[in-house]
Amino acid sequence: MKSYRKELHINLPSRRGVVNITREVQKCIDESGVKEGLVLVNPMHITASVFINDDESGLHHDFEVWLEKLAPEKPHSQYWHNGYEDNADAHLKRTIMGRETTAAITKGRLDFGTWEQIFYFEFDGKRDKRILVKIIGE
Repeated sequence: MKSYRKELHINLPSRRGVVNITREVQKCIDESGVKEGLVLVNPMHITASVFINDDESGLHHDFEVWLEKLAPEKPHSQYWHNGYEDNADAHLKRTIMGRETTAAITKGRLDFGTWEQIFYFEFDGKRDKRILVKIIGE
């Protein structure tokens, strides 16, 4: 069985944002030489998420609005954690959206449905962040 590991780097200029990383993940699969297996993709930070969904800007906006209702950024004083930092809402949003995603690799390609794509969702950006891509298979 082959094993491959790579870190992707991302630095959003804004505090929050969604980035389609499907092409970068597929490039990692190509580099790995794995034809049949699994790929795990996870942000190596506790204020970001990786998820699979549709690449539609209206949907991404809806995620942002929904998450802001569930865990509003301000006022900062509403969170105990913000006595240390001002990103408690980012931790909560990450928990709601999940940590990581795993996808099947078939014939060297992501084995996705018609509209599925992989996204990185940043909740506390403006600095360098890492995304782990781990591939196993034959």
